[in-house]
Amino acid sequence: MRLFLYLIVTAATAFLPSAAFAQSGAPAAGGGEAVEIVVLGDSLSAGYLLPPNEAFPSQLEQALREKGYNISVMNAGVSGDTSSGGLSRLDWSVPPTADAVIVELGANDALRGIDPVATRANLEAIVARLTSRGVKVLVAGMLAPRNLGEEYASGFDPIFPEIAAAHGALLYPFFLDGVAMDPKLNLADGMHPTGEGVSVIVARMLPLVEELIARTR
Repeated sequence: MRLFLYLIVTAATAFLPSAAFAQSGAPAAGGGEAVEIVVLGDSLSAGYLLPPNEAFPSQLEQALREKGYNISVMNAGVSGDTSSGGLSRLDWSVPPTADAVIVELGANDALRGIDPVATRANLEAIVARLTSRGVKVLVAGMLAPRNLGEEYASGFDPIFPEIAAAHGALLYPFFLDGVAMDPKLNLADGMHPTGEGVSVIVARMLPLVEELIARTR
């Protein structure tokens, strides 16, 4: 497992900019109309083995409320879910009231060595269906483990930025940036973030989520 994370971190260093990722001109916070965000994801965002208040959606909601946003963040994460699973439950996991969705899927596809062509088709369908509903989307990316070979990585890694670009969605290229391979920020399995690790993810992604909220307005 730690080898997998080492390979992921190496890939992140090689192919992505550092922590800041997307440069967002996020507006100042404000109450305004209520905004509903859904996090459609797997165990990484669902809060595997964490108390509910330490999971990514809960910590994100708290951070946004502290900045003055009138916001609710719904946890639609399912541990073990693949992009196929996310697509199959999309319509009931993302209610009609949702203003925006953070799509955090794909890690389990890579762990299982699923053909990147299938992963791309599933994520493409998810983002396309959401945008057709007028829902604003933030794509949270993942990287392939390098022990699957460069051919697999070259098919998997570009999925997230290319889909985001094709649909005008926001992109956070690597969901585990700043957390992967840090034993203080991961559970004993070396793969899932602790509550403190989730806090790091939230802090790094927050400016981009503020831009997502601005797009809903």
